Amino acid sequence: MQNKRILVTGGAGFIGSNLANYLAEDNDVVAVDDLYLGTPENLSSDVEFVDASVLDDDLPTEDVDVLYHLAALSSYKMHEEDPTTGARVNIEGFVNAVEQARNDGCDTVVYATTSSIYGSRTEPSSESMDVMARTGYEASKLARERYAEYFHHHYDMHLAGMRFFSVYQGFGGAEEHKGEYANTVAQFAHKIANGERPELFGDGSQTRDFTHVDDIVRGLVLAAEHRLQGIYNLGTSESYSFNEMVSMINDALGTDVEPAYVENPFEVYVHDTMADYTKMHEATGWEPEVSFEEGVERVCEPYL
Repeated sequence: MQNKRILVTGGAGFIGSNLANYLAEDNDVVAVDDLYLGTPENLSSDVEFVDASVLDDDLPTEDVDVLYHLAALSSYKMHEEDPTTGARVNIEGFVNAVEQARNDGCDTVVYATTSSIYGSRTEPSSESMDVMARTGYEASKLARERYAEYFHHHYDMHLAGMRFFSVYQGFGGAEEHKGEYANTVAQFAHKIANGERPELFGDGSQTRDFTHVDDIVRGLVLAAEHRLQGIYNLGTSESYSFNEMVSMINDALGTDVEPAYVENPFEVYVHDTMADYTKMHEATGWEPEVSFEEGVERVCEPYL
């Protein structure tokens, strides 16, 4: 993608800033963020930053070719602490941003939904599966998908909903400021590198399809370039347990820090995830390029 004007909401956050910085090399990129979780320090000087909420009525959508809508209260815990605000930001904020972009002539939208609506599965989850909202967070992301259908059918827009699977990068990336909300790979690597025991829920056997943010960014770019419509998974079709992750981090760092096992504090918890990315591959040729082994080494490298 080149010579486009692109708006990234949630653009100073983890995934948003990685995307904005990448696109800014060849495009005119504006990042909107209310700094609830993001920080302008994540952004390169080539990105125009606007401190604003997706609930505002004057978003910088003029002449925008592509809207990337990543802004959200992005976890179960965040959403449950204030469900009303979560619904406003995640649902109303989506409708507001898309509507303003549409009114200014943009018909290509790529937005974040969630893979947690698949529930706990040790087999690859495909987009054709039945899904369920078990939490307010999941309900808000499903609402986005339904509103995207409305915008497509009513206004002939193209809206690609991307279901991310456990996106990670190290604290050398764009998540250190998030603390407890940072991805587990970054959190565990940081603790182990500093001689602290990472806390694992239960027996540490839960599994995740860990997907490096570089692969996520490539997928987001391809989704816009191909003007995809509908729902697409971005994941690796492989999964690793938290115990395996800790072992891999120890190997990469040359350490031998044992995890601490604690009771799971969450009433609703997805134990296992794994993506089927066939649909995205067939539509765009996308496939993950960063193996988890390589990804863990990248996360740990700054500590060596």
